[in-house]
Amino acid sequence: MESEMSCNMSNMWSQKMPQGLDLEISDHPVTMKRVVNLIIAIERLKASRSETVLGTDFRDENLLNIMLDSIVEEKIVFERSGVAPSQFSRTAVHQCDVTDSQKRSLVLVQNSMELHAVRLQGGSDNRKVQLNMSTYIHPAPTTEARPVALGIKDTNLFLSCHKEGDEPTLHLEEVTDKDSLLRIGSESDMVRFLFYKRDSGLNISTLMSARYPDWYISTAQQDSKPVEMCQEVAPRYRSFNIQRQS
Repeated sequence: MESEMSCNMSNMWSQKMPQGLDLEISDHPVTMKRVVNLIIAIERLKASRSETVLGTDFRDENLLNIMLDSIVEEKIVFERSGVAPSQFSRTAVHQCDVTDSQKRSLVLVQNSMELHAVRLQGGSDNRKVQLNMSTYIHPAPTTEARPVALGIKDTNLFLSCHKEGDEPTLHLEEVTDKDSLLRIGSESDMVRFLFYKRDSGLNISTLMSARYPDWYISTAQQDSKPVEMCQEVAPRYRSFNIQRQS
C-alpha cells in the first residue's frame, strides 16, 4: 500500500513539474524545517513550470541553487532589558535600631566622628543613634545578601568604607546631596557607601563592604571602643541585631 501511494504521488507531481525534472519521495526522517524548505522549493518550481528546461545545461547544481534561494533561516533573538545592569538602585529607606551581639548600642562621638559600641545604663538611651537603612536592587540579584546604605538619623552622616593606608577603614562621611545615593554605579567611587546585609537569624545580620569583600563592620570585645572594619579571623564581633522601627 505504501509503495502504491508513493507511486501515485510521484505520478501526480510529474504532471506538474517541468519537463526533464522528477520528484523523488524518501522515507528518511525529516525535520519541520526541512519540510518547510521543501514546500517552498516545490512552490517555486510550480510557479515557473511553464518555462522549459534548456537542454542538458540545466544540471543538479542549478536545482540546488533554486532551493537554496528559498531556504528558511533560524534566528535567535535575545531580549534586552531597558534598565542599565551596572548600577544599584535604591528601593526604600527604613529606620532601624541597631545593637551588636553583646547588646551594646551605637553612640556617636562628635569630637572624633566615630561610632562606639557602648553598654548604656538606664536613662541614657537618648545617647544611642538610630540608623536609616536604604535598601538597593543589586545589578546581579542574589538571595544571600542585600545591598544597603547606612545613615545616622536626623543627620547627613553616612557610614562608608575606603582605604586609609593598606587596609579598608570605616568612616562617617557627610553627604549633602542625598539624591546622589538614589543610584550608584557599580564601578563608581560611591560604592564605598554600600554594604551587603546578610541575614543569619531573626534580625541578626552581618554587614560586609561592597567595595572590599570579606571586610565587615564590627565591634571590639571591650566596651566604648570604635566600630571598625575587620576580616573574619579578627577577634571582634561581626553580628548585629537590626530591628526595623514602625
